[in-house]
Amino acid sequence: MHSSDRGAVHIVGAGVAGLAAAVQLAGTGRSIVVHEATAQPGGRCRTFYDHVTDMPIDNGTHLLLSGNHAALAYLARIGAASALEGPPDAEFQFVDLASRERWTVRFSDGLFPWWIFDATARVPQTRAPDYLSLARLLWVSGDRQLADIIDCRGPLYERLIAPLFLAALNHAPASGSGKLVGAIMRETLALGGKACRPLIAPGGIGAALIEPALGYLRDRGVPVVLRHVLYGLRFTDNRVCALDFGDETLALGEHDSVVLAVPAYAAGVLVPGLQTPSAFCGIVNAHFRCDPPAHQPRMVGVVNGTAEWIFALPGRISATVSDAGDLMDLPREQLAETIWRDVAAVTGSSAPLPRWQIVRERRATFAATPEENAKRPGPDTAWRNLFLAGDWTATGLPATIEGAVRSGNRAAERVARARGPRRVAA
Repeated sequence: MHSSDRGAVHIVGAGVAGLAAAVQLAGTGRSIVVHEATAQPGGRCRTFYDHVTDMPIDNGTHLLLSGNHAALAYLARIGAASALEGPPDAEFQFVDLASRERWTVRFSDGLFPWWIFDATARVPQTRAPDYLSLARLLWVSGDRQLADIIDCRGPLYERLIAPLFLAALNHAPASGSGKLVGAIMRETLALGGKACRPLIAPGGIGAALIEPALGYLRDRGVPVVLRHVLYGLRFTDNRVCALDFGDETLALGEHDSVVLAVPAYAAGVLVPGLQTPSAFCGIVNAHFRCDPPAHQPRMVGVVNGTAEWIFALPGRISATVSDAGDLMDLPREQLAETIWRDVAAVTGSSAPLPRWQIVRERRATFAATPEENAKRPGPDTAWRNLFLAGDWTATGLPATIEGAVRSGNRAAERVARARGPRRVAA
């Protein structure tokens, strides 16, 4: 790709952050190309055909909330808003596998939390005053572990706060970042049911977030080059002057820009002196080829089990385990059998283990602790034409789809102003 008078933009990484940046910049009159190191775009939000189960599966079942405005705007822009579905109201169903209790938390619309005064809508064994402590999360000064801000014990924590925030942080909430939990609270739960309705992509996360974006970019003449590994950045003065792809080196013009939308550990290697999060947490996803029972809700939270969220999807049941820890090294068949027992208990199935697939992401997200959160860089770097994107950058949120989209949008905004004076690293 040749530079233009307006400047070319090289986006390195075709995950959600990189695609969001490309979508924002498409149609602006600048030459844009997306470089992806692997054979498939999407990063951690990809769908692939699995020959063991003989069906397409996601590398992980991803959840959005109706208050994730950046992600929903991205979906609307690429024509994929209808790819998500969820209950008409904000409700979360749970099962406790130890006591066999089932309950549904139903958030009321509006800013006033009427639901906490309704025994049929709030968590069993809780009272309305129990929820008052959550208000402390709305005004967290500095960053401390969640356990230093609220009491991480009792039915409210164990049956609602822990499951929700474990999924959001991908880290044990009690030792997680209270600042990040507070951000989630302010943007979703504190705004009432209209902002925390759960949304999933039953047709696959790739069909929702990735394929429509690729079509959007293709229609606007933006190529996505696969198997194009960036080995190094070359610098001169205060700018990136070339991209080293091994078998070719692309020289950059004076007005060209680079958006580096790669994982934190890759960015730390490519950018001299860049501080990034260095501790990570894994996620385990299990997929079982079977038809969910007709009565099974689309999504159920599990307490006192190995599985944490179970999703009933067309032709399959999927389960997610966040901050998976030792499960990363458990034999695959043993792990599948363990999770299937939870699925069978939740769905009431007596069927033997069906065809299955286990997907383990060892470095799925940065560890959402106060210490690691403090290491997250902003979008700007010491080089005036190099910008960062990714859910691991300082988005103010945990490593979520919403954070990834925001980071891509923000990098695109920086590119639009790239001809300005030199920036200082954030």
